Amino acid sequence: MSKKKVVVAFSGGLDTSYTVMKLTQDGYDVYAACANTGGFSPEQLKKNEENAYKLGAVQYVTLDVTQEYYEKSLKYMIFGNVMRNNCYPISVSSERIFQAIAIARYAREIGADAIAHGSTGAGNDQIRFDMTFLVLAPGIEIITLTRDHALSRQEEVDYLNEHGFFADFTKLKYSYNVGIWGTSVCGGELLDPAQGLPEEAYLKHVTRTEESLLKIRFEKGEIVAVNDEEFTDKVAAIQKIEEIGASYAIGRDANVGDTIIGIKGRVGFEAAAPKLIIEAHRLLEKSTLSKWQQYWKDQVANWYGMFLHESQYLEPVMPDMEAMLTSSQRNVTGTAILKLRPYGFETVGVDSDNDLSKSKLGEYGEMQHGWTADEAKGFIKVLSTPLRVYYGTHPDEKR
Repeated sequence: MSKKKVVVAFSGGLDTSYTVMKLTQDGYDVYAACANTGGFSPEQLKKNEENAYKLGAVQYVTLDVTQEYYEKSLKYMIFGNVMRNNCYPISVSSERIFQAIAIARYAREIGADAIAHGSTGAGNDQIRFDMTFLVLAPGIEIITLTRDHALSRQEEVDYLNEHGFFADFTKLKYSYNVGIWGTSVCGGELLDPAQGLPEEAYLKHVTRTEESLLKIRFEKGEIVAVNDEEFTDKVAAIQKIEEIGASYAIGRDANVGDTIIGIKGRVGFEAAAPKLIIEAHRLLEKSTLSKWQQYWKDQVANWYGMFLHESQYLEPVMPDMEAMLTSSQRNVTGTAILKLRPYGFETVGVDSDNDLSKSKLGEYGEMQHGWTADEAKGFIKVLSTPLRVYYGTHPDEKR
């Protein structure tokens, strides 16, 4: 009888390394697939390939879905200025959906009997992977050894060592998930809700101290230039902004939020590019969108970010929200200017042909050109009518 094929979502970490070896020992043909959404360096990918074969995989592949992740998610998060709890740019967590989609697609292509991942039973990732596989790879078995057997780190390390695989899986004080849209930092002082992360917990530190201007040009909401350097590759533009912002250690924070499974979770992060891009984009929108465009876009974007975070990317309403967000960007063209300094930044201004504050009808706080003083007084009196009616009827409620 031929062996069953199993695709392991392989990150190279302890849980997925154990999964590859254990399933190999259990008689499966293991296909190790690393879905890269921009968080792996070439050196890491090469090491993953070497280790996958040492662990017993019959095949290793890197599935590069970075551009797909931008086109199908990041773009809309920028359009919507998505920040969970007005703080967290849904960094690595949003990448999990696209990693799962890539793994499911690969499993179907090779006719896999099963898909395995290394998530535990205490976090959000198990939901993101399982739900995506259930929908996009129906009928394919899902195997989760770490979750199902409640394995400890030591048990996994001992098993690998007993079967001849040795690597440094020492549990560090902090755990990191690096992605194109930011790096999450877990553990350490964050386990105490009264403490924040110290300097040494972060991966990127200040290397530049002088203030500088960052100019980001958008066309219809998408980045086309950074400090006058033009980009057709949007991912490269994001990486350029990350490089600039990280030199100032911009984008550090910690978020306390509600997990999908119902408990509170606290995560630290450093996300220079998302913080700078979203605030620059928001600044440009303030000048180029109407009041109600901004209001309704914010409502839709809040739901979009929440659905994305909570593993509802495949919900049929998501393309509808994306269509609205895309439509809202038709006039969001121009340059937003930020001033950068160590650990922070401030908004400076915008330069756009679509700037609605350049109206010939008036200059705020200066002079009106589109109405007379008498017309202004009449407008104010009519505007006050509902209040005058109410307090005329209920004078005792006047504040």
